[in-house]
Amino acid sequence: MKDTKTEEFYTRLQEQLKGDTTWPAPYLYKFIVPGNAQKIAQIEAVFNGMNAQINTRDSSKGTYTSVSIKVMMPSPEAVIEKYKQVSRVEGVISL
Repeated sequence: MKDTKTEEFYTRLQEQLKGDTTWPAPYLYKFIVPGNAQKIAQIEAVFNGMNAQINTRDSSKGTYTSVSIKVMMPSPEAVIEKYKQVSRVEGVISL
């Protein structure tokens, strides 16, 4: 089942990225995940082989981890495809 709110978000994001960025361009992804090394590894695996800069920071209680990933992306469509791949990781929140 398709989530129309999610599809609308991706459509708006794609239009925004096309409008204000010259591609290829660096893109900064930000995610919040439950403080679980396996989930963080799953997110990092999505960006394997892309020469991505990945930074993680645990919340004060260690319940959540923020994951920032800066990577050169070829197009708005590629940016959105990565969001879709990461969204398959259970419990992840895209910012």
